[in-house]
Amino acid sequence: MNIVHASPGFGSQLTEQQVTDFLSNSKLNLQLGTIDKNGEPNIHTVWYYYENDKLYIETSKTSKKVQNITANNNVYFCVDDERVPYKGVRGKATVKISENVDQNVPIAEKIMLKYTGSLDNEVAKFLLDGVKNGFSAILELTPRFYSTWDHSTGITA
Repeated sequence: MNIVHASPGFGSQLTEQQVTDFLSNSKLNLQLGTIDKNGEPNIHTVWYYYENDKLYIETSKTSKKVQNITANNNVYFCVDDERVPYKGVRGKATVKISENVDQNVPIAEKIMLKYTGSLDNEVAKFLLDGVKNGFSAILELTPRFYSTWDHSTGITA
């Protein structure tokens, strides 16, 4: 895992274990940056699941995210806690798109459990129906690096 300090001289860089814990345990949204067909940036706020150094996102197969990633599978992402003291992880990643329902359902279930707390939740049921019926894709992000910050430690030398 390649980790760099996002704000040298202020706060600290997260360790590999801290990155894993932050991305695994946080219920914060992920901001996903893609480039559209006109070369313009797009930001997409999404739910995600982190496992084995990869980030997973469920989305409609016809979404703007999928359209943009099909043309350019390089993305930027950011998960940050806006509460003081600020902490976060961002980076660049390459993306694979999966439309395989059998592979996608277990990942989508993990995402729904993380954010809704139950697969019986109405939102979770609705979204999982889309996955089970083949309307969704799973985006698998493989980060090339992480840029991290933890401002709880204040000014550093």
